[in-house]
Parts: sequence; C-alpha cells; structure tokens
Amino acid sequence: MIATASPCDRLAEVASTGRDSRIGAFFDLDGTLVAGFTATAHAGDRIRRRQARRGEVLGVAEAAVRYRLGRMQFERLLVRAAGYLRGESIDELNDVGERLFDQHITERVYPHMREIVRAHQERGHTVVLSSSALTIHAEPVARHLGIPQVVCNRFELDEAGVLTGDIVKPVVWGAQKAAAVQDLCATRGIDLERSFFYADGDEDAALMSLVGRPRPVNPRPRLAALAARHGWPVLQVSDPARGTRRSLRQTAGFGVALLRAISTH
Repeated sequence: MIATASPCDRLAEVASTGRDSRIGAFFDLDGTLVAGFTATAHAGDRIRRRQARRGEVLGVAEAAVRYRLGRMQFERLLVRAAGYLRGESIDELNDVGERLFDQHITERVYPHMREIVRAHQERGHTVVLSSSALTIHAEPVARHLGIPQVVCNRFELDEAGVLTGDIVKPVVWGAQKAAAVQDLCATRGIDLERSFFYADGDEDAALMSLVGRPRPVNPRPRLAALAARHGWPVLQVSDPARGTRRSLRQTAGFGVALLRAISTH
C-alpha cells in the first residue's frame, strides 16, 4: 500500500527538521518541480521558428518514441538531440532558455513544490536541483526558485563557447546521477542519511535509496510500486495552470506532436 502525504504534511515535516546546512534537499526537475518536460518548449520553439529541419524533427521524434518504448538509452537520446544543435552558441541558447522559461515554463512550476523548496531554504538546508535535463532547461528554473546549486547535463563546448554536438561525460542519469550527488555531498559535507530527495521516476531509484528521506512526487507507475514496497511517503501535487492530466498527455505525446508539426511547417 502506498503511504500518501499532503503538501501540508511535507511542509510540517520540513519545518520540524533542524536548521542545518548539512541536510540536503534534492529536487528532480521534469515532473517534480515542473509539470511535463521542459525540453518540449525548446523543441516546439525551434519548429515554430522553422529552425528545425525535417530530418531533425523526424530524428528527435523517432528517438523520443524509441526511448519511451525502452528501445533507446537516455544517453543516446540526449546525444542525438545535442547533435542537432552543433555549431550554436551557448550564450544564445542560454538566452533562448530564459525566454522560453518566461513564456512557457513559469506557469508550469508546481506551487506546492515552490513552497517546499522555500521551506527547505528557510531551514538553512542545502537545496540542489538534480536533474538529467540540460543547463538551458534546468538553470532558468533553479534561478527562478533561488536554488544556487544545479547538478545536470551540460553541452560539450569548444574554446569559443560553441556546441560541439556532444554532451559532457559522464551523462547525469540513473546511477550516475546518484554518484554525482554523492560527490557533491562529500565535497559540501552534506549528510545523505538526513537528506531529502523529491522525484517522480524510477530512473531515480538509486538516489531514492541513498537518502534517508526519499519523497516520490506524482510518481510514475514503477516508482509508485517501489514506494509501496519500501514504505516511502508519496506526495501528489496538482498543476493549476493546465491540469495534471493535460500535462501528462502532452508529455506522453511528445513524439507524436513533433511528427504532426512537420505537416504545418
């Protein structure tokens, strides 16, 4: 049986903890802090502005579908997406990321998760956004929430700050994401046994198992099953801007949406 908790329960739990920077509060991004996938805003923007060629749209759509069917590793999906941006300036992409956050992402930030982030900050905990997203998607959200520390994936750049078409290795995903957080904790003196981790997918099971306070948020089926098995309290939050069901449908239909976009551009 899944043990559920309300946002008020979680806020009370955080408020009851010690005021201590050695307590970490780690937050996943997509599906946890923000409804849906932040990367879809960038993909849609490239299509609307006709920056994405037909081969790019088809390639990303195929990769997204294959990944969701379990036929492509996340690293390959990420590298393929980065390949289409080879030769672009990271400064310009950062500006695009800020613009898209203001236009599309800010309304998708879960209000209850914003409150939980703030509660951790008020207790002096070390708050970290730990995501497999890229900097252009993760960092605008972190700045908006006042989170100074981000663990995420990064584009490989040349000396001029231009994308090479690859991703800095190792790719932050699954067990490697857990390892990156462990390294950060060792450097910053954070006690994992006293720390929190908020996430929605079973790809984060490794990190969920490391922290003393795993807190699944709107967990997808496999993580929900793990939560029930281990007795992890589950938090359900809703998206007042668009509705959780609509956001999930948009996320699940990402590949289909990209394919449909070809016919109108």
